[in-house]
Amino acid sequence: MLDDTDRRLLRHLQADPAQPMTQLALAVGVPLATCYKRLDRLQAQGVLRGQHVTIDWAALGYAVEVSLRITLDKTDPRAFDVFLAAARDVPEVTEIQTFLGRVDVRLAVIARSMTHYQRIYRERILSLPHIADIEALMQVATIKNQQTVPL
Repeated sequence: MLDDTDRRLLRHLQADPAQPMTQLALAVGVPLATCYKRLDRLQAQGVLRGQHVTIDWAALGYAVEVSLRITLDKTDPRAFDVFLAAARDVPEVTEIQTFLGRVDVRLAVIARSMTHYQRIYRERILSLPHIADIEALMQVATIKNQQTVPL
């Protein structure tokens, strides 16, 4: 599936996704046209799903980050779909994950302050449908946030 050139290309792209294409081609040791073709192929194969910007929420004044582990009342067969649709509409929810096990869903929620978080929690989170139980985990520090994979 991936050859050595593809791996080199992905390693350099992970290290600096904003680098100019000419610099990327030079670092990988391929002509610029080959670099473009390989990136197009990797995107067509679903290996590359696009480029993203990482926003430092704290720099924008969001000082509180809470992880909510939610267990749903699954007596309604549509509970997951209805809950997820409603959770997507909460602007302060930055991430939604689903699980198998005791916890069904995890929401990452950001807020400007504890007062702001309490308002979001009371007005938006508690009004989400089909919640049976919520456990809140207040984030203290991010120790590792690596988005790269070994290639």
